[in-house]
Amino acid sequence: MDEDLSVLNVAELKAMLRERGLPVSGRKQELLDRLSNAAVASPSRAVVDIDPALEAVDPAVVMDALPTETGGLQAFMRREGPMGVPVAGFVAVGIAAMLLTVVLFTTGVIGGGKEPNWQLIDYDSNQTEAFANGLLALGHPEWEGRMSGTPEEHAAAQSILDNLTEMGYTPQMNSYPVDMFSINAEPSLRMCPPGANPLVQPCGFGDLGSEGRIVTFQHRVDYVIQGFSGSIDAQFDMNMPLVDLGDGSDDGAWSSAGGAVGIVDSGGTTGGNTALMTKAIQNDLAGLIRINTASNCGLIESDDCVPIFKTVLIDDVKAANGGSAPDIAFIAVSNNTGQQMRQLAEDGARLEMVVDVTNDGQLDVKVPCGTMPGTSSEVVIVGAHHDTVYHSPGAVDDTSGTASVLEMARQIAKIAETEGTPERTLRFCTWGGEEEGLFGSKAYVQANGQMLASNLRLYINLDMNHVDIDSGRGNSVSMFSNNAEDLANIQAIYALYQTERSDVSERYDVRFTLLDGAQGSDTGMPYNSDHGPFVYDLPGGTEGNAIVCYGSGSYEYHTYADDMSRFNAESLGVSVTVYGTYLRWLAWG
Repeated sequence: MDEDLSVLNVAELKAMLRERGLPVSGRKQELLDRLSNAAVASPSRAVVDIDPALEAVDPAVVMDALPTETGGLQAFMRREGPMGVPVAGFVAVGIAAMLLTVVLFTTGVIGGGKEPNWQLIDYDSNQTEAFANGLLALGHPEWEGRMSGTPEEHAAAQSILDNLTEMGYTPQMNSYPVDMFSINAEPSLRMCPPGANPLVQPCGFGDLGSEGRIVTFQHRVDYVIQGFSGSIDAQFDMNMPLVDLGDGSDDGAWSSAGGAVGIVDSGGTTGGNTALMTKAIQNDLAGLIRINTASNCGLIESDDCVPIFKTVLIDDVKAANGGSAPDIAFIAVSNNTGQQMRQLAEDGARLEMVVDVTNDGQLDVKVPCGTMPGTSSEVVIVGAHHDTVYHSPGAVDDTSGTASVLEMARQIAKIAETEGTPERTLRFCTWGGEEEGLFGSKAYVQANGQMLASNLRLYINLDMNHVDIDSGRGNSVSMFSNNAEDLANIQAIYALYQTERSDVSERYDVRFTLLDGAQGSDTGMPYNSDHGPFVYDLPGGTEGNAIVCYGSGSYEYHTYADDMSRFNAESLGVSVTVYGTYLRWLAWG
């Protein structure tokens, strides 16, 4: 190779390797050697682009591709072979085997890199559950959550850092000021139906006995505040109108709700929270109530749809409001609550709605990290978010992921006692601010962008990597990556896991997907959890490698019911063991 590659940095060398379809792992000298070897390699070597799941080649496809002359090749292929299988079946198996060999050589699973020496790490479900219980104990005394920017979130971050420090990792507490709302007091939602005297306003002057008629809705169970809600203090004597917006498609209904509180179905034509808040801004509403008509219906409570927390995209909402956060109260209610409120309003009931939220300031979110330095500049990061929605214990979302990170870190620290310094630097981090917009991971990537662009070998994300204790809800675990080499290795490790931990693996359906398409496409990595910034937000257009695990069956997601009663520590061992085993190999080979 005529070009002096030694003057290039690691990021530039990796970019050249990607262009050639070669593995990008290793130290700088390994990258240089790989590029030099590629320059003298045979140009006829084929690279076949196939699904890493390596679906079987259908014999029917082989048959359809053959000439159709009577007695010719097709007739031969239809001939019955051993065990009654047509010859085409054996040809199909041969094709699949050749494709598999090409993929394995191409990705470096065999041939191109270190020979895999998988050794499954241990996993302790009792310790993982103990980590989870410790985090839940730090929740808000009334609302139980660890909302971003609150003392509860900060306490969780410190607890995580203390655990990592005790394991022997070098600790670092990162703190990032981000746009965040604060809930200042317990909210109130009540309605007062008319009394026997039609001349007296409900709950107004002279309405004797009104207290006995008031309908009080329960915070967290019947309604929850939404992300970046504003404030409202509407008392009965203000006679605040409650305007029914239906499914949100009637612009006339919106325009009639100026200065009032609108109530609208979820899942309508208007879209999600950001679109609803934008419509509220455009029509100058004082408050907005979204009825849950679409999520978890009949699954948590048999006759209702439990209200869930959702945020808005605050930058989009600010843009719609002339650059500042709007002061429009925004709550979500259960389906039963919403329909009851509609009927009460139609019957002439008055509304009391009190929400005290500050949504135009900044709060610090925490990112605790524990680092085990390696001999090379490359780094592997394992992460999960430790914050929860404000009104939920968050046992599954995402205490399960955070407990998994801690257990993986504990097992890796034990291995390091005998293996010594790893080749790559290993870092375990957890993120605040995920529920409101991936704020913690975005801020960390922005602060460390150049280092990550040059040295990030892999980011591992664990977000609700959990399967419910009730197998009737489903038993799937989804593992996906944007890098074929990493995914193929994960599949190989899982095959070993099925053999050595069959007592656990037989209870779960593990699915693998390669998502290496463009950002925003159906085949690209979703930007819906903390892996997103590590894949798509690195400087210089660099795309980072990530592997992610999601679980299944979390009907309680973002509700008051996401507590330890549904917790299945065993299920977390699938991803902790498989991903932790890969981490072990990346560290020590």
